Amino acid sequence: MIAAALTGLGLGLLALGPGLAPGFVLSYDMVFVPDPGFTRMTFGLTGTVPRHVPSDAAVTALATVLPAWAAQRLVLLGIFVMACTAAASLVPSRRMVPRLAAGVCYAWNPFVAERLLLGQWALLLGYAALPWVLIAASRADERGGGRRLVCALLPAAIGGFAALAVSGMAALLMGTWRGRGKVLVALAVLSLPWLVPGALRPGGVPGDGPAVEAFAARADTPFGTLGSVLLLGGVWNGETVPTGYGAPVTAALWGAVVVGALFAYWRFRERIAPWWRGAAIAAGTGYAVACLGAVAPALLEGAIGVWSGLAVFRDGQQFAAPLAVVVAVGLGLAADEAIGARYSAVAFGALAAPVVVLPSLAWGAAGQLRSVDYPADWARAKRIIESDPVSGDVLVLPWAAYRGYAWNHGRRVLDPLPRYLHRRVVVNDAVTVGPTTVAPEDPKAARLDGAIRAGGPLTGVLGEAGVRYVAVDARDPAAGPDRLPGAQRLVQGPDLVLYRIPVARDGQDEHVPVGPVIAAWIVVSVVVSWSSVISATTLGSPLLSSIPRRTPRRRVS
Repeated sequence: MIAAALTGLGLGLLALGPGLAPGFVLSYDMVFVPDPGFTRMTFGLTGTVPRHVPSDAAVTALATVLPAWAAQRLVLLGIFVMACTAAASLVPSRRMVPRLAAGVCYAWNPFVAERLLLGQWALLLGYAALPWVLIAASRADERGGGRRLVCALLPAAIGGFAALAVSGMAALLMGTWRGRGKVLVALAVLSLPWLVPGALRPGGVPGDGPAVEAFAARADTPFGTLGSVLLLGGVWNGETVPTGYGAPVTAALWGAVVVGALFAYWRFRERIAPWWRGAAIAAGTGYAVACLGAVAPALLEGAIGVWSGLAVFRDGQQFAAPLAVVVAVGLGLAADEAIGARYSAVAFGALAAPVVVLPSLAWGAAGQLRSVDYPADWARAKRIIESDPVSGDVLVLPWAAYRGYAWNHGRRVLDPLPRYLHRRVVVNDAVTVGPTTVAPEDPKAARLDGAIRAGGPLTGVLGEAGVRYVAVDARDPAAGPDRLPGAQRLVQGPDLVLYRIPVARDGQDEHVPVGPVIAAWIVVSVVVSWSSVISATTLGSPLLSSIPRRTPRRRVS
């Protein structure tokens, strides 16, 4: 669908605005760096929780053929293009306006805005392809269904464990039991790049029950938490709510759009048989999961206590993604019905409504997403560290995971140094949300946490732990030379100070075994290659057809 793809591209250009300039857009979990490299961290071999696997590997591969900043723009614009195209393909109409109404609604809504500001591009990559996942899962038991399913799940697989968890939950609620068996196999195989290093990491997969309430959905409209989630918002981080979103007038208008779309989905559900029921169940289940942390946190804490892997449900609002599919398709069906009844103005209103009620997503989310360049101090430090033949880790001070750098306009971002440098970088990956702190997950950071927080000299402790360099934010007076007596200062700039520890022993780190991880990547590569060999029958399937067949209209009592 060329029109839908071009519309999605236009929405992406409008949303990114100043973020399209050369440089890097850094916001919370969105961390892109110049000259990324394939390191042990890229594949989850350092013992940290492999949330960035395999998305970091995909970005690094893309950056080998494009400038890294251009690779980031391609990924972000691709999300909007794919989301608009995928949702538009689900509306059973030959009319362009209804299909574009669904595409615009799916690509431009509070869910996309809040997750984009939160920097969760990897999650949005899976979200963008979710409409195709639902259709592929509903037809998985057909000939060639397994291949189509793997292809549809590939963006979520690149996104990693959270994206695949959201898509997987929705896919398992579609189609027949035989088809669900194929879904389980596809999910298991595509999860191997992060599942294997996660299972083999020292200490296993962590789970913090007390953090459930910290990451639970929040009200960002006058309709409370449950109403906010229904309107596709409710993210836990108040700093990532778009400017002006949730005002009574715009919230009421958007609420009317959502309720009307849900009614249209139910009223005209026979037009999207046979998959409408599975999508509706997936939407309802996703909504329930999204609200669980806010409504019954003790239940979720107990579940995580039984199996720590269920910690993926802490940030439950991300599971509202299937609801966004149903809302988008319902809006497209409503627009199609309006045109059929000769109310074309209503259909064009449905097409424009998402942008009209959420204008603050435009122009880099009202200027919040802007391109920046990494400081010259960072580049100098990188050259020194990577030219050093002596092994050893790099430790970052202050001891915090998210930083509001002045050169990033104060916008909070996950510390980029672990990706910026091609050495093992130790950061405090503990996350604090309000009064709640999730403990560090990196084994080495956990071992050093007490000594660093104690406030005493660190040179001897870090040297014994195999730390050779310490990178310090120059604007933080608490992380000065008093804590590193005897260390050699190599860089002193306005943004970063670099110290070298005089005697750094080889640290006794517990790494993830390389062999099983290599085997996991080989298996996934073979399966993805197999799925790409699509027969002529598969290419002609409704999943990839540019114009879905329209079923005769029938009244539903």
